[in-house]
Amino acid sequence: MPSTLRLPHLDLLRVAAFALLIPYHVGMYYVSWDWHVKSPAASSALEPFMLLSSPWRLGLLFFVAGAACATLHAQRGGWAGFARERSRRLLLPLLFGMAVIVTPQAYYELLTQAPELLPSDGGYLDFWAAYLQGGRYCRGNDCMSIPTWNHLWFLPYLWAYALLLAPLLVRLPQRGLAWPDWAWLLLPALPLIAFRLVLFPHFPSTHDLVHDAYNHALYGYLFALGWASRGPLAEGFWAATRRWRWLSLALALLAWGVLVGYFNAYRDETPPEALRQLMRTLWALLSWWALSAACGWAQRLAPRGQAPVLRWLSGAVFCLYILRQTVIVLLTRLLLPQSLPWGLEALLLVGLTAAICLGAYALL
Repeated sequence: MPSTLRLPHLDLLRVAAFALLIPYHVGMYYVSWDWHVKSPAASSALEPFMLLSSPWRLGLLFFVAGAACATLHAQRGGWAGFARERSRRLLLPLLFGMAVIVTPQAYYELLTQAPELLPSDGGYLDFWAAYLQGGRYCRGNDCMSIPTWNHLWFLPYLWAYALLLAPLLVRLPQRGLAWPDWAWLLLPALPLIAFRLVLFPHFPSTHDLVHDAYNHALYGYLFALGWASRGPLAEGFWAATRRWRWLSLALALLAWGVLVGYFNAYRDETPPEALRQLMRTLWALLSWWALSAACGWAQRLAPRGQAPVLRWLSGAVFCLYILRQTVIVLLTRLLLPQSLPWGLEALLLVGLTAAICLGAYALL
């Protein structure tokens, strides 16, 4: 039975994982990768630093969510109460977010990239009315279906994993795994490697709940691993990640450096297939080593005993998650006429987004 005890290092992991979303999505405004709005200064300069968290950032969110769901299931005393709570907590904000919070992202994406597709005079209220009625806006084969959940895709995925996997996960044997310490550096990564090699080439990421086999395998596994970290894996997993935190961090940084060199070398040409498979393996290993390092360092850095500020921030992360991407998009439109140096503008975007999201939570 998973413990119902609140762990400060899980609160710290939750805060850190969600806090990473703000600088990452501010970065999306400045890199050459596709996003809702783009800076006039967009280039490839920040892309190596974005790559540092890309392999593991979202996986950590699902790992932490799995650990939280295990605790919640134990507190609710059964699947029915757990399912009601998860549905209320995840689906109601999803519906509100799709109808209200996400709309400005879709509007400014069309306004900046395909203004001719906007309805009527191109005003926001006209677009909102059309958005709520549903439909598709297409430029050739590139289509936006509305309403959309955009960054809120995490909510339906988490809801599905919580309800579908909980009946299986509560039946896990409660005895710990008799692994040697070193095995925690490699064995949990083996499914990640298999998913990257077998599924990823055929099922690229879509954030479509029905057609997203690679992401479901990846995030479902990490959700289950997080759940098990509050039960049968509790003793061995947390002790090993704490003990190996320096080595895990070093291996993750080394893997990141190799991947940056690989993507730079083959930016404009196709790599040999064997090298491509090797780099996919390294991507999966990086994701595990980084997650393991995060878990180890969270235990080392988390406060002992009561930590009111950390608990408050842990409560605020859901509000931050819901609001942050729309706040970033709106702030980019507000700051664009100022023609600030992009570095200063990026710092303002990070700071203002955090302040607005935390302020909104404080007022709730």
